[in-house]
Amino acid sequence: MKTSGITRRGFLIDGATAFAAAGMPRFVAASDATGASLPLIGSAPVLMNPAERTMDVVFAVNGDASGWVEISKSPDMERSVRVYSGEGPVMRVNGKFAVVRIKGIRPATRYWYRIGADRIELERDYKPWNRGSEIGGRIYSFETLGAESGGSFCVMQDTHSVHDIVDQVFAKIAALKPSAIVWNGDARNFYRTVDDAVGTFLKPHPNHPAYAAETPIMFLNGNHDYRGRFALHLEDLVPFRDAAERRMQYMALGRNFVQRLGDVALIGLDTGEDKQDANPRMGGIFRMTKYRKLQTSWLAEAIETPTVKTAKFKVAFCHIPLFDPNPKANPGDVLPDDDDPRYKHPWAAWQRTCANMWGPLFAKAGVQLVCTGHQHRYRYDAPSAERPWTHIVGGQRDVIEGRVDGGRLVVKVHDCENGRIVFDKEFE
Repeated sequence: MKTSGITRRGFLIDGATAFAAAGMPRFVAASDATGASLPLIGSAPVLMNPAERTMDVVFAVNGDASGWVEISKSPDMERSVRVYSGEGPVMRVNGKFAVVRIKGIRPATRYWYRIGADRIELERDYKPWNRGSEIGGRIYSFETLGAESGGSFCVMQDTHSVHDIVDQVFAKIAALKPSAIVWNGDARNFYRTVDDAVGTFLKPHPNHPAYAAETPIMFLNGNHDYRGRFALHLEDLVPFRDAAERRMQYMALGRNFVQRLGDVALIGLDTGEDKQDANPRMGGIFRMTKYRKLQTSWLAEAIETPTVKTAKFKVAFCHIPLFDPNPKANPGDVLPDDDDPRYKHPWAAWQRTCANMWGPLFAKAGVQLVCTGHQHRYRYDAPSAERPWTHIVGGQRDVIEGRVDGGRLVVKVHDCENGRIVFDKEFE
């Protein structure tokens, strides 16, 4: 592990301020009137959006609160710095969750942290009351990403908040101890309320209360993650990545990422909904066609960055598969409403449009592996002349593991239900 010392002053100058996701309301009233009788901190922290110089920390609260994180270079929290929820003129107050963005940290470096929150009373028009603080009892740690970082990654997909699936998948990931987790979409069927999202991401299973307190999540939307009233505001709780990672014209691409995990370049893309924008079921509010084209422009630039070009291994992730050998599998480009008697289902089983746009760029960049999900069953598609990259469809109870060992990227697919490895391949 590479470490770098910085002073408290330097830490602050580098931007160790907090961030609440764009569009997040300044105040969300707590719906639970008994919140004051509960512990203020409602969950273990969940690390999200890891990068070289930023990390997001999200946790549940029981009542109106402003969250914060204390972070240090030392496990005894010596010379810790407090990072608040809200980098604007007023700290963010929310009745359900706190989102804190830590900035100004160093690549491939381990930090220790603990969470806390202030209980805020906002019943008056003037003079909000701070009714006391609560500090989390446990100190956690994380390592930032970077070309000098080590470790491995795991991929999970299509958990859909099914408790036994979540339990099996999280248990396997805990045993594998990866450096980062790519949550490759469809975390839930739909999000009617904020409580649905809190339960899915912050309190997903009682057997795994701190499942991402030391292993950060890189979340990519699946088609189901666009569904439901609160899905329209999911970035409030699962924040978009730091805007500094992308140019102004790509601000809408808050889920996309290009990050280095040691010798591996991780490339994240969003295939969007599995139905056409023109489909009457979409209500005329979706703009996935434009969204995918914008990602194509972003990807063309991303693969030319040193992050990708200097990486020995390149792995891409998206939810909907980019290939299917079954001629009856709907390719997702049937206008206007996805229905065609040639195909088994009136929704996209795979994404031919994305494959046509992104596939040539993958080939140009030398991407060796594309990890997808959506179909709930494992499948391996060998490279071909037209598609020179391995394509894995992860099943609902599968964990895809990637680990650099002896100069090779070893990729395995773990069947969590039956306790066996169904795929094992080395990339050089």
